Amino acid sequence: MTDTSFVAQPAADVVMFPAYAKAVGTAAYIWGWPMVNMINRRAAITKAPQPGLLNGVLPCAPRGRIGMLHDYIAPDQTFIACPNQDVVYGLGFFDLDKEPAVVQVPDFGDRFWVYALYDARTDQYADIGKPYGSKPGFYLMAGPNWKGEVPQGITEVVRSPTELANIIPRCFMDDTDEDRAAIQTIINQIVAYPLSEFDGMMKTTEWSKAPTIPGPQSTDGAETKWVVPETFFDELDQVLEGVPPLPGEESLYAQFRQILVAAKRDPSIKQALLEAAQDAEASIIKTFHQWEHNGRPAGNGWNRSTNNARWGIDYYDRTGTSKSNMFDNKPEETQYFYTDFDADGVSLDGQFAYEVTFPAGEEPPVNGFWSLTLYNEHHFFHPNGLNRYSLGTKNKSLQRGADGSLTLHIGAQSPGADKESNWLPAPDGAFSLYIRAYWGKESILDGSWQPPKILKST
Repeated sequence: MTDTSFVAQPAADVVMFPAYAKAVGTAAYIWGWPMVNMINRRAAITKAPQPGLLNGVLPCAPRGRIGMLHDYIAPDQTFIACPNQDVVYGLGFFDLDKEPAVVQVPDFGDRFWVYALYDARTDQYADIGKPYGSKPGFYLMAGPNWKGEVPQGITEVVRSPTELANIIPRCFMDDTDEDRAAIQTIINQIVAYPLSEFDGMMKTTEWSKAPTIPGPQSTDGAETKWVVPETFFDELDQVLEGVPPLPGEESLYAQFRQILVAAKRDPSIKQALLEAAQDAEASIIKTFHQWEHNGRPAGNGWNRSTNNARWGIDYYDRTGTSKSNMFDNKPEETQYFYTDFDADGVSLDGQFAYEVTFPAGEEPPVNGFWSLTLYNEHHFFHPNGLNRYSLGTKNKSLQRGADGSLTLHIGAQSPGADKESNWLPAPDGAFSLYIRAYWGKESILDGSWQPPKILKST
């Protein structure tokens, strides 16, 4: 009988050869990519001296606070890929073991809203929003090791499994001037601050006057580079120390720590890890940008999200989403459908015109809202004269057919004045399409609803 009373650990003083270190390093790079992404985003965002707008386009704030937009996200931001122009966003990062934070929830009335709270793994760890019947009030975000007292007046305590956490409030807004005005008093109460400042009174910030704060930004049109292969293994130790292993991950942690120790004393091992990072970035991470490698088939040439924001040990989908469209909502909050191809399997290209038709009664079945967004090759908005980047529930001027069907027109050229209300302008080259279904009904959740075919116009 085998003696299982002990578990051998990797030897700290083993003489390791580079090829082995490179193999383990490749696994470490894929596994740790989302979390290094998170720590570097937090480092950049929290340099802000006060809540404001990073480069004038994206919410930012010091640790323990959040920044909010007052309108849709700016079309030229490159901080986060696959943004949407259906909601007003907020963003904040926290170090919850040092001090918890209070997050205010105003009365949203009948408006759709959700607060996505993420841990260092990019998993969501709380249920706060309209789908959950959450009440207005004060929500205390605490870390796994915080042992302080909860003051009176706190509505609910939510604990992150990691000290690093962030929050992205989302609040639906119609694409009308009337709703832009109506939403301001609500979003001005979406505020977060350290527990030491809590006094039981609802605080307000006039987000339309948020200051511009300089910060990092992309220079090539792609997403800001948050994971750099050349520095990854210098940063991985922060992840191993700050993110407790999930059950069964202890052996992974031990292996990764062993190669980091070996790299500190052996330049050939350090070089092997550098090569592992560079090779994995080029051959694996880059490929995750393609929608066919994200999630699972959803019918008619589309893919759909899998395990979004509930990754667990699904490292493939976690890393794939971190690369292509980070900060998904949980499945019951949002389902995502995306494609780079038309119904014939040919890459979408703005030199052609396309039609996407939802038959009567077959628009995405949701309790919240839905939208179809067009992205360029980098998963960002395509600048156009209409300043239009998506169509869906928010749009009040969509024209439906006599039979109740809805046809959306896609392409670089206008389909004509009579159809222009239903037109999504495309670049001259490659682009992708992306459907969001917020608070989906059962047929969204169980996969029985399928996105429509994308057909070239005749």
